[in-house]
Amino acid sequence: MTNSDIYKTIRDRSEGTYKEKGSKFLAFAYPVFSENEIKEHLAELRKEFYDARHHCYAWKLGIDGNRYRANDDGEPSGTAGKPIYGQLLSHELTNILIVVVRYFGGTKLGTSGLIHAYKTAAKDAIENTSIVELTVNDTIEVKFDYGVMNEVMRIIKDENPEIITQDFNLNCKMELSIRKSKTEMLISKLKKLESVRIDVPIPLS
Repeated sequence: MTNSDIYKTIRDRSEGTYKEKGSKFLAFAYPVFSENEIKEHLAELRKEFYDARHHCYAWKLGIDGNRYRANDDGEPSGTAGKPIYGQLLSHELTNILIVVVRYFGGTKLGTSGLIHAYKTAAKDAIENTSIVELTVNDTIEVKFDYGVMNEVMRIIKDENPEIITQDFNLNCKMELSIRKSKTEMLISKLKKLESVRIDVPIPLS
């Protein structure tokens, strides 16, 4: 991806299916933003499809490419999690979890058959939802005296961050969310004003 603060993910939860020689592969794709969310979705699916033989999955978080996992859940090594993860890569997706639940049909599919089945089920789930582009944002907290309110608001109007919370008393406080590539400019302008104090940005992704 050319822009370091833009990423692609899926808009909504979606499902996909694939059937081969009596085996059913049910794919479930979720937009996710934390490992806790991933654990919750996996727990829900294991509870709902408690009688399935395998719950294989792959997930990816963030835009640096370092937070991901692929799990075969008892299938031969590299035949399930890896082909699911391959679909995340080929569609350039992150902040996503795909789980493929398999009901065994009594006939073994072989290595190539399994790879094809898990890949196709995952691809079907992706194709059944919309892919969206989102930005990675920083959230910053700005504190300032009431006297510089107009100057602060002028900068906010120019840089156009999202205002998450605001509290205008004698000592004013605002929480802002802004695209990562624009954070430095916003902070630089605000710091030029007297009495403005800014908390270090906290990455949202």
